[in-house]
Amino acid sequence: MTQDEPTNFLYPFIDAQEDDPESLLADLAASAQAKAAESLALRRTTLEANADLLNQAATEMARRFAARGRMFTFGNGGSCTDSTTLARLFTRPPTGKPLPAWSLTADQAIVTALGNDVGFELIFARQLIARAKAGDIAIAMSTSGNSPNLLTALAEARQRGLYTVGFSGYDGGAFADNPNVDACFIVRSQSVHRIQESQALLGYQLWLATSERCSDEGLGAA
Repeated sequence: MTQDEPTNFLYPFIDAQEDDPESLLADLAASAQAKAAESLALRRTTLEANADLLNQAATEMARRFAARGRMFTFGNGGSCTDSTTLARLFTRPPTGKPLPAWSLTADQAIVTALGNDVGFELIFARQLIARAKAGDIAIAMSTSGNSPNLLTALAEARQRGLYTVGFSGYDGGAFADNPNVDACFIVRSQSVHRIQESQALLGYQLWLATSERCSDEGLGAA
């Protein structure tokens, strides 16, 4: 955003050049409260809408972990950070036993080498070709569900016998109703911020449900 670009779509009362500090602070507080309420409402409706799918995905993931399957996560931009956080939640959980998970964006050398040598669209698919096997799990995180490198990786994962999970926003994008995506969690919002906030909670709930099923069976990493 440039210095001259208007910000009234975020904080209209700032561009209105409000002179009263107390009124400005009140408007800022009201704006923050409204965003928090919007985020809370969306997270609640998203969990309700995806409850059955969460249970189905957790059951299948626990089954695959029990058979020595591993999980690979990936995403671009902010979703890259979210996918790494999700992988770490499985490997370093606050409770329960760790489960084998890797973020395909964590190794800068591999990501930059593949991006430079074979193309950005293949940076995740090529890693899955080298590392994944039938019985593993692939989780792609996106706000749009349309990123070519994620779609290419999901297609490769599906072909190799991985259980494929997609996180998306808006109407699901190309992730929705995609034969290469076994489970697609959609956050139905037009705001990237709200989408990622709800995806974080979905990821936590997916870990929790999977971890509980693994604990019931006495499973987990040694």
